[in-house]
Amino acid sequence: MKSKSLLLIVCFMLALGVLAACSDKSSGSPEKANGSAKVSMVYWPGPESDAMKKVVDEYNNGQGKKDKVNVEMVLLSRDGTYEKEATMMSSKSSEVDMYFTASYIIGQHAPSLDPLNNKLNLKDYLPSAVDSLTVDGKTLAIPMDVSNHFLFYRTDLIEKLLSDNAWKAKYEKVSEKVVGQKLSPKDPKDWNWDDFVATAAFFSQKENSNSPTKYGTALQLKNLIFNTMIWDDVLWGNGGSWLDENGNVTLTSDAAKKAMGIYHTIYKNQYTSPNSSVAEYAETQEALKSGNSAFALQWSAAYGELNDPKRSPNTAGKIGVAPIPGGKTHVHALAVGLNKYSKHKEAALKWMDYLTKEQALTTYAKNGGIPPLASVLEKLGTDNPVLPMISKHIDEYGYSVPILQQTQSILEALSKDLSGAWVGQGEIDQALKNAQDSVGSLLKK
Repeated sequence: MKSKSLLLIVCFMLALGVLAACSDKSSGSPEKANGSAKVSMVYWPGPESDAMKKVVDEYNNGQGKKDKVNVEMVLLSRDGTYEKEATMMSSKSSEVDMYFTASYIIGQHAPSLDPLNNKLNLKDYLPSAVDSLTVDGKTLAIPMDVSNHFLFYRTDLIEKLLSDNAWKAKYEKVSEKVVGQKLSPKDPKDWNWDDFVATAAFFSQKENSNSPTKYGTALQLKNLIFNTMIWDDVLWGNGGSWLDENGNVTLTSDAAKKAMGIYHTIYKNQYTSPNSSVAEYAETQEALKSGNSAFALQWSAAYGELNDPKRSPNTAGKIGVAPIPGGKTHVHALAVGLNKYSKHKEAALKWMDYLTKEQALTTYAKNGGIPPLASVLEKLGTDNPVLPMISKHIDEYGYSVPILQQTQSILEALSKDLSGAWVGQGEIDQALKNAQDSVGSLLKK
C-alpha cells in the first residue's frame, strides 16, 4: 500500500514537471497574447544596450503594433557575449532571432547569418561601415555603431606652442634631439608621425622641465585587441598592412618596424606614463582629463566625456579634434545580424527594416549610439560637434582591416606578440617575426 502511494506521488510530481516544462516553453513562445510575433535580439550590455532600449521601446509602442511584432533584447555578459553566441551558433540554435556581431568577428559569424543584400536598404550608410560587415560580397549585418579614432589634443597648449617664440625655440631643440631634425611646431591636423613623436617629447617633463603636462601623450599598450586596433593606425599610416594584395603576411615590413619603433620610442623615453603598459580606453581618458597628457590617440566616443564640464572640468572647452597622423583611422562597426536558423525571419526583418530608418537611428544617436548614417550624424552636430566629424573622418581616412574568418584571432595574436615589445620586453624584430609566424599559421587553418 505504501509502495502504491509512493508511485502515485512520483507520477503526480512528474506530471507537474511536464506541465511546468510546457509552461516555460509557452512563456518563451514567439507568439504573445495580443497576437504579435515576439522576436529576440542579442545585444551588448552597456551604453549600447541603454541606447538600443529606447529604440526598442519606441518600436514596440508604435510601429511594432502595426507590424504585429514585439522585440525583446537578450543581454548576455559584456565580456562573454561572443562566447555564448558561439555556443548557440555551433548548435544551429533558433533560440534567438538576431545576433550581436561586429566587423572584427563577422568572418567567424558568417556561416550563421543570413545575407541582407536584397532584404534591407543599406545604401545610405557610410560605405566603409557596410564594407566592414561584408564577406564574399554578402552584407551580413546592419551597422548600428561605428567606431573610429581621433587625435584629441589640448587646444590651449597647442595654441601657445604655435605662437610663443620661447616654446618654438625649445621645440626645435627637442625635435632635433628626438627625431634627428629641427622641426617647427604645426597644427595637429598637419602632423606626420615625426611631429607626433616630437610634440610628445616637448610636452614631457623628461625632455622639457617646464612642460605644463608630465607626459606628452598617453599610449594604450595593454595586451588587448582594441589597443592593437589603435596601433594598426600607425601601421597603416606608415603605408603598411597585415597582408599584401596577394594575401601574403607583411608584418616584418619596414612600415611595421617603423610603427613599432614609434611606440617603443615614446614609452622608453617616458613621453607616456610607465603605467601605459596596462592602459586602455579608461586610463587614456583620465590622462587627458587630469591634465597629465597633452594629446592622445583615442576612440571617437571619448569626446563627449572630455568636453563635459561636469565630468571633465579641466578639459571641457579645450579639446581639439584632428585626424590620426598619417591619415588613416581604423573603422569597425557593431552590428545586428539575422540568425540563419531563426524560425521567425519575416517578423525579425520587419524590425531590422525599422532599424535602418532615420527615425530609429536618430533616437539611437540621441541616447548615446553612433550610427554610421551621415544624415543623422550631421543633424545632431549642434548637440555633439564630434558626430559630423566622425562622418567626415570615416569617409576620408577610414580603413577596415581584412575581413576574414580569423580576423579576431589575428588581433589576439598581434596583441600577444607585439604588446611586450612596445614596452621594451623583447626585441622589435623578433616580436614582428613572431607576429608574422602567428598570423601565417592562423591563415593556414
